[in-house]
Amino acid sequence: MKIAVDAMGGDHGPRVVVEGSVAAVREFGASVALVGDRAAIEREVVRLDAQGLAIEVHHASQVVGMAESPSHALRRKRDSSLRVAAELVKAGEAAAFISAGNTGAAMAIAMFVIGVLPGIDRPAIAAVLPNLRKFTILLDAGANVDPKAEHLLQFAVMGHVYARDILGLDSPRVGLLSVGEEEGKGNELTKEAYEQLRESSLNFVGNVEGRDIYNGRCDVIVTDGFTGNVALKISESLADMLGAMLKEELTRDARSKLGAKLAMPAFARFRRRVDYTEMGGAPLLGIDGAA
Repeated sequence: MKIAVDAMGGDHGPRVVVEGSVAAVREFGASVALVGDRAAIEREVVRLDAQGLAIEVHHASQVVGMAESPSHALRRKRDSSLRVAAELVKAGEAAAFISAGNTGAAMAIAMFVIGVLPGIDRPAIAAVLPNLRKFTILLDAGANVDPKAEHLLQFAVMGHVYARDILGLDSPRVGLLSVGEEEGKGNELTKEAYEQLRESSLNFVGNVEGRDIYNGRCDVIVTDGFTGNVALKISESLADMLGAMLKEELTRDARSKLGAKLAMPAFARFRRRVDYTEMGGAPLLGIDGAA
């Protein structure tokens, strides 16, 4: 399986992106097509002594900036690393494409180049978050800041399928993120979406609150991209803060340091459970290909 990687995307491309790609090839036997400035990518490949690995380089003369609008990326950056990576998937030369770059541009390019699945109007970012039981899928986590109620229903269906087929859940519980559990709570969007979800064949458990993201009440939680992204970023910040506070307390005095040393294996397991970097990314559900 070959994965197309936008080597220029993100704040640290191509150096960090190439490092991660090389590590994936070495550790998991992946086959990677790195897309971007050929000279810059090949310098990194040589630096990492990775010339003999299953790595291809596809040149792209343009880069989509993190602040560029999706429409500008589509119209003006037709030879961007992001677009060329998506075109490899469309042409069947790669099984998926990955980018750490501009999220809005990635969605727009994926929709335009690869297309969407039948019955889906807008793709959604699915963030897989830890909970007390296992995982909660939160979507949309940032792709659609102003969706309609029917889009939330589509998000729920996609989350249901992902939870069933990828996480192995027989009948995933779907909740709608709102300001209260009662049926009438929320704004016009959530009220309308509530009715559509209730009438669907999904295992809809009703409105849920922010605290339910982590208590395991639901397997799938649906919301608009604005709210979902705020929830995701708060979660990431909270995990960082808890880790910093825990480290501060465990190094406060000699007794704490001794206790920390004895409990180090447990702390390592805890960190893996709450560290959002363990997930590495989020799938763009609804695209007619893996993105």
